[in-house]
Amino acid sequence: MRTVAVVGASLAGLSAARSLRKQGYDGRLVVIGDEPHRPYDRPPLSKEFLAGDIDEADLALESDDEDLRAEWLLGTRAAGLDRAHRAVRLTDGREVRADGIVIATGAAARRLPGTDGLAGVHTLRTLDDARALRDELALGGRLVVIGGGFIGAEVASTAYALGLDVTVVEVAPTPLAGPLGETMGAVVSALHADHGVRLLCGVGVKGLSGETRVDAVLLEDGRSIPADIVVVGVGARPCVEWLEGSGVALDNGVTCGADGRTSLASVVAVGDCASWYDPRAGAHRRVEHWTGAKERPDAAVAALLAGGAVEPGVPRPPYFWSDQYGVKIQFAGHAAGADSVTIEEGAPDGRNVLAVYRRADHPVAVLGMNQPRLFMRWRKQLASAPSC
Repeated sequence: MRTVAVVGASLAGLSAARSLRKQGYDGRLVVIGDEPHRPYDRPPLSKEFLAGDIDEADLALESDDEDLRAEWLLGTRAAGLDRAHRAVRLTDGREVRADGIVIATGAAARRLPGTDGLAGVHTLRTLDDARALRDELALGGRLVVIGGGFIGAEVASTAYALGLDVTVVEVAPTPLAGPLGETMGAVVSALHADHGVRLLCGVGVKGLSGETRVDAVLLEDGRSIPADIVVVGVGARPCVEWLEGSGVALDNGVTCGADGRTSLASVVAVGDCASWYDPRAGAHRRVEHWTGAKERPDAAVAALLAGGAVEPGVPRPPYFWSDQYGVKIQFAGHAAGADSVTIEEGAPDGRNVLAVYRRADHPVAVLGMNQPRLFMRWRKQLASAPSC
């Protein structure tokens, strides 16, 4: 291959570029990113950066002396993929022809319909999002977080520590039931009540009120929650619209094998936009976590450089962590499909539990709250377990 284009300049794209050089690729390397910023770390955006504990320099993912010998095309978005000419078309009219392509375009925060242009309403996905939200939180006031997932919970925790009056609204009866199951989702989300943050569950949002700036969140049950600031944390959609009609198979992201290979030869996908086949689960899954974006590009790049000649391995079980109200939450595996969950250590009321999820008596996931050492032992066991 003479030219490889990496489309996406966040952690997954940077990891792919690093892996290309590490695995011996010495040809032309082009990295395309829709944001104007060099690669930066996203997890601190909802925590340390939002709290003002670190600055933008601390978010940098590259060291000062790192040189990938890459061409960086930043501040421009991919508009299409021309498979006949092996070219990535950009929104600024340019195109990049490449023998190999790594798709790493990530995901974008879902917005609340009808809120465009209303001041005080935020999503949190990018550095620019975090800058704007941090400036508003510094003024204090009443914050309503729509969505009780991990991003929403981290923002609520950070805002609480900053002294804001915080309410979290979640449409599901139990927050975090999707990733953690109902039992442990209830245990983790109880951290809000422990710290005096109001949690309203099982009710949807009808809309927002305010002429030029939000002043309240209107609920489906008729209640109105006063708000000076609103953060919408209702999930993310994979950024794959630019691939429509390209021949790359799409289904809630880019459909990939267990090594990131797509339906087009010499095209692989990594990161939040990639729906990899998981042999353990027997299904395709998008893994929207930092660890997957850092680790999986190695396998995808190996497959790209070998032209698919290498037998794919089994990806490590997905792993993520969250810091909320001073509690370290760690999770590995898949809670979906588990038929039991048992607390192996600690107590729910102490928020220091180690819980193991099993299917037919076989461990399939593990959750730790302030149990880092025991959690890591279980995580290693999950990674070494044979696939189903």
